[in-house]
Amino acid sequence: MSQGVSVVGLYVRDQDEALEFYVGKLGFRVHTDAKNGDYRWLTVQHPDQPSFQLGLFRPQAPTVDEGAAQALAELVAKGAMPPLVLVVDDCRAAHARMSAEGVEFTQEPTDRYGAVDASFRDPSGNGWKLVERR
Repeated sequence: MSQGVSVVGLYVRDQDEALEFYVGKLGFRVHTDAKNGDYRWLTVQHPDQPSFQLGLFRPQAPTVDEGAAQALAELVAKGAMPPLVLVVDDCRAAHARMSAEGVEFTQEPTDRYGAVDASFRDPSGNGWKLVERR
């Protein structure tokens, strides 16, 4: 039997905006985009990791109630969620390419711990570390 994590969810304020960012600016591909009433299951995947999906989900029923959904949206917008990590071969080159696509960085590429890393946020406020492979 094979087991493992195949989808990790990320809360976003607007799924269409998130889709444009992750596909249009970061180069991910749409894996699944399905609706069931007001609920939309939207996942993307990095072209180099076809077995892993990143879920772009709005905090909403049936997973949380309205009060929790509002609180979660506010926390995400403030950057309160733990950062995700995007590994690249060359952080400075990826930073230049992503900046040209309109990605707003909160930290320029910095040499640290034997690697180079930078930080950016998606349109919903989720933090990302861009880390150069060692």
